[in-house]
Amino acid sequence: MHPAGAQLIDLGDTTLLPGLIDAHVHLFLHPGAEDLQTVQESVPQRTIAATLAARADLMAGYTAERDMGTEGAGSADAAVRNAINQGLIPGPRLRISGNAISILGGHEDAIGYNPEQHVLPNATYANNPAQLVTAIREQIKEGADFIKIYETGEDSFTNAEFSTPYQYSESELAAAVTEAARVGKRVAVHATGEPGALYAAQAGVASIDHAYQLSDETMRLMREKQIPAVPTFTIEEYFAQHPSSPEEATWGQLLEFHAQQFRKQLAAGIPMAVGSDVGPFAHGTQAREFVLMVKYGMPPLAALQADMVNGAKLLGWKGQIGALKQGYFADVIAVPGNPLQDISVLQHVSFVMKGGIVYRK
Repeated sequence: MHPAGAQLIDLGDTTLLPGLIDAHVHLFLHPGAEDLQTVQESVPQRTIAATLAARADLMAGYTAERDMGTEGAGSADAAVRNAINQGLIPGPRLRISGNAISILGGHEDAIGYNPEQHVLPNATYANNPAQLVTAIREQIKEGADFIKIYETGEDSFTNAEFSTPYQYSESELAAAVTEAARVGKRVAVHATGEPGALYAAQAGVASIDHAYQLSDETMRLMREKQIPAVPTFTIEEYFAQHPSSPEEATWGQLLEFHAQQFRKQLAAGIPMAVGSDVGPFAHGTQAREFVLMVKYGMPPLAALQADMVNGAKLLGWKGQIGALKQGYFADVIAVPGNPLQDISVLQHVSFVMKGGIVYRK
């Protein structure tokens, strides 16, 4: 039985799925020198590019995303989110974080430039608990749905040994989590390794993104608190294939190291969500993340569940997205073939519906 006046769409021999969820995107970045584009391109120019990126992601089947920082464009992602919600432009449902937060001299600071030029960082400075609270209040005032904090700094991978400095102590992160929770918000962290990942898990963050290396204690806490890791393999593969410096030439080795660690994380039973870190590589191509997660040890069904079940929960839309069920948003995609047999079919989306509106057919 169909409601009177319902339109029937024949999609032929395809598999229907809920819309895909990318839990780690950067709509305000594009391929090219990341540090230069944030300095040379104006915020209006970058915002226009972000609208095109949002459209590309939607057409690739991504109907919901978490934007993990504008990298120096302030709260411009709030305008993109609002325009999508108002139906002014096409794009995924968005959870946005504004400019993200880091320390002086830390990750996303303007390092390597002439100090006399006072080049601005790509994140908001906060160097102690009081400054964290102030930055969080400012970002929420400007429309952030959640808070993004850089918890680890510059990574080092030498002689198969990985290390990364932490940026905030457990008590500092706890202050941030408490302040965000005061108004019903959560904190997600960029944390590639220890001890920063442990401090994040102890503080009770929403997710630990990148997670190249996690200690046994960190994994125990993540399993206990149901804090997902978001591996972002695709960006590692991209940098390995497109090194722009001698340092980036080690990305291939780091990717293999991360793959080994990922198998340990799966065996430890920590939850996973799917996020690609798209932006430095082309928007609309990030379903490669599913292929890599399966390649490195996750069964196809588990990868789909990580995306649609854990992703919906992580983005705060549990019970609304991630399933084709009555009462959920009508976010539907079609792919050729069966993703349980060949996960790469997710890279060939042929139909996209979001909220009952067809965007690709």
